Amino acid sequence: MINLDCDDLFETWRQQARWLLSHEVDPSRVSWASEGVADLFASDNAPPDTQGPFQARIPRALLETLESAARYRGDQRWSVLYEVLWRVSHGDRTAMMAGDKLGSELQRRIKQVRREAHHLHAFVRFVETPLSEGPQYVAWHEPAHDILHSASEHFIGRMGRHRWLIATPRDGVYYDGEQLIHQRLCPPEWQQLAKNVDDPHGQMWLTYYSHIFNPARLNPKVMQGHLPARFWKNLPEGALIPGLITQARTGKQQDGQASSIKGRGGKRIALGEQERNQSS
Repeated sequence: MINLDCDDLFETWRQQARWLLSHEVDPSRVSWASEGVADLFASDNAPPDTQGPFQARIPRALLETLESAARYRGDQRWSVLYEVLWRVSHGDRTAMMAGDKLGSELQRRIKQVRREAHHLHAFVRFVETPLSEGPQYVAWHEPAHDILHSASEHFIGRMGRHRWLIATPRDGVYYDGEQLIHQRLCPPEWQQLAKNVDDPHGQMWLTYYSHIFNPARLNPKVMQGHLPARFWKNLPEGALIPGLITQARTGKQQDGQASSIKGRGGKRIALGEQERNQSS
């Protein structure tokens, strides 16, 4: 068994996979270290640097597919990709298709990566900072997969020339107004800034959110499908959501209004002659 470590970098894995293919190393004979846990049956021998005689030919689209799936964090993260690559390079392109067991797993991972990118776009909350230098807006996010670098390009057009920063428990990105800087290990000062900055408009947003909440249309299961509970702790309105759900379940769904609206008395409006004729 050959044990490799690509440091969770696609380009490093790609070079290793090219060497493995050139020596026609079967997927069952290779594994990649994950989170520092080595394979019990892995060999301590370093693989040779020279390329083998086998010349693999694969469709260009496969590399893009594998790179997208490589952002998925999970078991057999890199071994699955190599097995797909092995089968396609040996003439079996069904490994890329959803109808195949392996292809289905590949497509599932890509779908999860795309969904996580959507979560970044939807649930990042930038907060303006009082700093005269450095980022003008910061945000804290906890993605389940390695999508920050690629998915954060979405904000370049949205934020204009403003400087902004997104920090996560793993990596971070900083846009200085001209280029996007990605740090694979998020600097502690970025993390502290993003997690501890005070939002001067936070209370106004919470008041607005609690008043537009419509208990009559609440479906907790559907809501959590669109807004997973794991993101609530990092959203300003997240602390309000459990209470609003409880209130809806205990009677407010019958009113369809926030309590502050329901309690207001109505006003009788006199109809003019034209309105009376239209109503009759």
